[in-house]
Amino acid sequence: MRAIWAGWAALAVPASLVAQEVPATPGGASAQGDLSVTIYNNDVALVQDVRPLDIGKGRVRQSFPDVSAQIRPETVSLTVADAAIVEQNFDYDLLSPSSLMEKAVGETINLIRTNPATGAETRERAKVLAVNGGVVLEINGHVEVLRDDGLPVRAVFDRVPESLRARPTLSVTLASNRAGNRPATLSYLSSGLGWSADYVALFDDKSGTVDVQGWVTLRNTSGTTFNAARTLLVAGDVGSSNGGNQYAPSYPRRATRVQPGTETANREQLGDFYLYPLAERTTIADKQTKQVSFLDAKGVSASSGYRFENPWLGTANEARSAASVLRFANSGAGGLGDALPAGTVRVYVRDARGQPQFTGENQIDHTPQGSTIGLPTGDAFDVKVQPTTVLRTRLGDGRWRTQMRYRLTNARSRAATVELVQGGLDWGDTRIIEENRKSERRDAGSAVWQVPVPANGEAVVTATFDTRY
Repeated sequence: MRAIWAGWAALAVPASLVAQEVPATPGGASAQGDLSVTIYNNDVALVQDVRPLDIGKGRVRQSFPDVSAQIRPETVSLTVADAAIVEQNFDYDLLSPSSLMEKAVGETINLIRTNPATGAETRERAKVLAVNGGVVLEINGHVEVLRDDGLPVRAVFDRVPESLRARPTLSVTLASNRAGNRPATLSYLSSGLGWSADYVALFDDKSGTVDVQGWVTLRNTSGTTFNAARTLLVAGDVGSSNGGNQYAPSYPRRATRVQPGTETANREQLGDFYLYPLAERTTIADKQTKQVSFLDAKGVSASSGYRFENPWLGTANEARSAASVLRFANSGAGGLGDALPAGTVRVYVRDARGQPQFTGENQIDHTPQGSTIGLPTGDAFDVKVQPTTVLRTRLGDGRWRTQMRYRLTNARSRAATVELVQGGLDWGDTRIIEENRKSERRDAGSAVWQVPVPANGEAVVTATFDTRY
């Protein structure tokens, strides 16, 4: 319906009527005051807006245009000296040609038709009967359906309905004890504002270091621009009862492994969360993505390696690629020395001509300072592993004995060390009764071997497991 009649109708409304509903601001400027915006990771933000208001005495209706279009009205808090809130409303039905016509059902409007040949205009009064798939009017006792036939027609409305606003507006009824100008502090939670961290890691294999740049990526889909706001970012997922994703998150194909650190970061905290304030006020425009630097660390100790994770009873007819892994720590001694908010790490390596080339990316979770990070960036071309289930024997006590063989090959011109992980061992009372290389049990569900594989060579690992399955 909206596409049909909006194509022909040019709407005219007296400007004075619009001004009565929305306080005028010079040049259409925002009515916002001194803004502070705190943005969390899970699609929630706290907006605090201090505006000077000239308030009369008694019961007064006060409008706050330019609030977030995704405001959560139940979270609104307004503090005004010598005034109490009686009632508040969020007017989210915004003024548009379609909404104006829909609100005019039952009302009488003016139709102005222009003769294409002569340019002469004719005016007639019409009552809007319905706006369902088109506009139905009653004109001089006859019912007419307006069509999108290209003929010039304007619909002129006598007033703007009180429920329509040119901008997202919060209206509040106050009981004021006195007249005068005073500041009003408006606070509310909103959806549509979020941030994430993005990292660029330039790895130098020869020096064993990585340069890490961290960028905050701000996104605003709230329907409102926030002008010159003090912006504070909170790393952490705060509890919220406002919906949220009911499904489990999707994890990358090769998960990043983190050994949590125990160092306290030299950064302001809010409860159990770290704060990342932007150094200067910034305007967060609606439908905008903005990036701001928050980390620049040079020469962080790092190394590259390989990891292969085999599920329980995993057998391959052909060798499979091991994962390429970048390992570094965000400890103070390692050269990074900061807590890392969750985000995407994109890894680059210089080619023979000295040009940085992209080699892969992966996700990290919120990572405390002092952690050791193993970041898989892709599948290795030259380092392969072929797991084989050699023999499965059922024992008389309801247990199983399983012989596994892992063949690791390396086509590179230098030696490589592969972290070989056999998973699926958390079936209760699992034992490795024989192995040709000593393994490490980092948790109940896996055994890990650090396997050196010579250049242009291979290595074999064998193990026999006693399990309930």
